Formats: sequence, structure tokens, C-alpha cells
Amino acid sequence: MRLLHTTNHKLEEFGAHELPLYAILSHTWEGNEITFQDIEGANVINDERCKKVRNTCTVAADHGFDYVWIDTCCIDKTSSAELSEAINSMYRWYQESGVCYAYLADVLSTADDHQSMARSSEFLNSKWFTRGWTLQELIAPSIVIFFDQKWREIGTKSSLRQPISKITGIPDSILLGDDDLECASVAQRMSWASGRKTTRVEDRAYCLMGIFCVNMPLLYGEGERAFIRLQEEIIKVSDDRSLFAWESSDSSGGLLATSPAAFSNSSKIIPLNSSSVTRRYNRE
Repeated sequence: MRLLHTTNHKLEEFGAHELPLYAILSHTWEGNEITFQDIEGANVINDERCKKVRNTCTVAADHGFDYVWIDTCCIDKTSSAELSEAINSMYRWYQESGVCYAYLADVLSTADDHQSMARSSEFLNSKWFTRGWTLQELIAPSIVIFFDQKWREIGTKSSLRQPISKITGIPDSILLGDDDLECASVAQRMSWASGRKTTRVEDRAYCLMGIFCVNMPLLYGEGERAFIRLQEEIIKVSDDRSLFAWESSDSSGGLLATSPAAFSNSSKIIPLNSSSVTRRYNRE
């Protein structure tokens, strides 16, 4: 894993068993992000394009972190092998981070207190809540701190759990880590992604691999076939038949859906071994 030092802004490589404590950034990509090749250049940290990277490093250093991971500059995307490894490892990387900073570039609240900022239309309608990749970046880390455009703290995943749950459809218990992700049915988890968008069609599947604890090779260019492959991998590791609880006019995938959008009405489908079902039958 490649990490960026928060004070000297140099990239360093670490093996799986020698990782230091690190912070991690979650954000939506803008037009001209700093890349791995850019960050390796001389004095690039002072470039205006590097402002998001600088601010992430500053906040992380203030919180006592020597290292951060930022997807735009810590992955060499010219290497297909490295990109594939990174995407297959990404859920775990967010999960193992000391803290995740969720930067909402389209939120600029004038409210003085955190709760008012969290109730603002800018926060509730932020693009960050509509992107495919940010779903795992919300769920996987234990601690998520939200920042607005000026890097003012809005709140944490814990303190903002009610509005976040309303926006995303994810139960409080999952957001807070009180329940394991597996407590939600396959269909429920798919429903959380049903309204989210990705730039590449294939990423609608690839961004969900960690949420379903599966791995698979990346084949950009395969289109909707990627989501079919994702479901085939889920079938190999799960006997949860709610995978078939989808509705769509597109039946080209046969028994399998061609998009997470087909699960938009599946948020109430619970696993048969759900604690709520168990309690119900125990009373009878």
C-alpha cells in the first residue's frame, strides 16, 4: 500500500504487515485531480490543483496522523495490475483506516452550528451521497468526519446518523457498526446502491465488491456484464436468495439483474435469520 506523508508530502510504500496508522480521504472527483505521476514531480504540492491534497494532509497532521491515503495520487492508474489490486482492496483499506475524511466540495454552509449545517439542503443534496464509490467509503470506516468546501467540520457519521440514514436508506445500526454488514440482506445492500451513479458502467459493480465480500478481476469494456459477474460471485459465497428480489423491464440478464437500479424497491427485504424474525417467532 502506498501512503502520502502528511508533512513532507512524499509517497512511501508499505507491506501488509508494516502499515502505520493512517487517515483516508473520501471525495468526489473534480475536473483536474492530482495523479500519482503529478505527486512524484518537484514542488507539485504548491500547485493550486493540489489544494485538496494539502488540506487533507494538514487536517490529518493536526489529528496526529503521519500518513494519509488519497485515491487520486496514491494509485498508479497507468498500471492495470495495480489498479485492479487497489479496487479489490479498497473496502479493507477504508475499514482499517484510523479515520476517514469525507470532503463535500459542493457544501458551503453559513450555519454556525453542526446540527444546522447537517440539516441544510446543501448537505442533504450533496453529490457525495449520489456516487457509487462513496457508499463503501461511508460504511467501511469506523470513524467518518464530514467537512464542507472550506474544510469546516460538519459532524461525524455517528453524530449525523439520522440525516445520513434518511438520505442513504442505510440503517443506523449498520452506520454505527452495531450490526455487521451481513445482517442486511443482499437485496437491501443492493438497494443502497440503486440510486447511485458511476462514470464507468463497470464501476457500478466494482464499487460494490467489498460490500459483498467478493473479489473479481476488472474488465473495463465489458459493460453491464460486470454487474452480472458480481452477482455470480455473490452466489458463490452466499445462500441469500434475496439476490433475485429485483424488478426491471430489462430481463437480458435472465435471473440476474443488469443494474443496481433494479433493487430500488428492495430495501425492506430482510434475511430469514434476521433478529427481528427470530424475536417474532420466539414470542409465538
